[in-house]
Amino acid sequence: MRIAILGGDGFVGWPTCLHLSAQGHEVHILDNLSRRWIDTELGVQSLTPMDSIQERCRIWKEVTGETIHFHLLDLAKEYERLKQWLVEIRPEAVIHFAEQRAAPYSMKTDRHKVYTVNNNTNATHNLLAAMVESGIDAHLVHLGTMGVYGYSSVGAPIPEGYLDVTIDTPAGPKEQEILYPTRPGSVYHMTKSLDQILFQFYAQNDGLRITDLHQGIVWGTHTDQTRRHEQLINRFDYDGDYGTVLNRFLIQAAIGYPLTVHGTGGQTRAFIHIQDSVRCIELALKDAPDRGDRVKIFNQMTETHRVRNLAEKVAGLTGAEVKYLPNPRKEAPENDLIVKNDQFLALGLNPTTLAEGLLSEVVDVAKKYAHRIDRSRVAAVSAWTKDIAAKVDHDPEGKALRSVS
Repeated sequence: MRIAILGGDGFVGWPTCLHLSAQGHEVHILDNLSRRWIDTELGVQSLTPMDSIQERCRIWKEVTGETIHFHLLDLAKEYERLKQWLVEIRPEAVIHFAEQRAAPYSMKTDRHKVYTVNNNTNATHNLLAAMVESGIDAHLVHLGTMGVYGYSSVGAPIPEGYLDVTIDTPAGPKEQEILYPTRPGSVYHMTKSLDQILFQFYAQNDGLRITDLHQGIVWGTHTDQTRRHEQLINRFDYDGDYGTVLNRFLIQAAIGYPLTVHGTGGQTRAFIHIQDSVRCIELALKDAPDRGDRVKIFNQMTETHRVRNLAEKVAGLTGAEVKYLPNPRKEAPENDLIVKNDQFLALGLNPTTLAEGLLSEVVDVAKKYAHRIDRSRVAAVSAWTKDIAAKVDHDPEGKALRSVS
């Protein structure tokens, strides 16, 4: 299958490219490399050393004999180039990762909010319009987020995308199926909620075949393919904006930094290992909807955990200190999260859970590259509002100089 992977240089995009290429698919990466520029803006780097995307593709060819094609293209700004590319290459599937993915980054300043909306929403709509105009019949698989549902306690399992409701009408009660109501907790999550509406429209209006994956928080480092050569290693973010909570705990433990739990730690989140993430994308590709079908929605997660319980688990494994700090996010201090993921289990997913061996593997990677860590970038300091910003702890280690007068 000829597959276009938009954002294929990213955290989930790169291992997905390798996974699908290893299966013999013709893989094309379209990326504007913006994530690398954001590293430069933030003054931080991936924990793991990353070669250029061209060098990564060259090493993959050397190791496997398979070619991954790279195309430098900005989806949000280069609509005509995107449309022409689709006409010329005519991919049979399009996997869309090309969105700014960090909630804290999207809330840093008004500029970051505007950038996230412009980049994410324009990229998605440009892609949908170009797919219609180019006349291709490609299956679009989009990486969304569980965060579109919000993190409040509703007391019932969150279904996979759709909710059956009863509406009172003059003729009596009427059954209807609607998209599960969104309650985004950041500008980033809001853009993913907007994506859902765009997908719904283009599926019903133009017959596009679309699958939307509502993914949990990704943890872990390696997949089977990234282990094949040191230069194929995936990026690994540890900073307060892009590092995911479990990976950050494991990094903090590896370098003797306190495990930073914000608020009560009672926030319950959905998680998935990076190997399962790429496997789910493969399963979704094989289960494409037909033209005229509604958008197919999967909850792409394997387990849920409270943040404080994760911290205690990592502390028990490593002996690290746990430190409770003010929460820079505007969210409920405690929530339950019950999620259905029946569709992926029915398709054959064998979930990877938080086994100690995999947790230790991440700690080992962190120790190997600990010299690349800037401790000043570990703290999560991007606040959701100006009032919350005044309470954020910028010095969890207590190393700042203090007045004694």
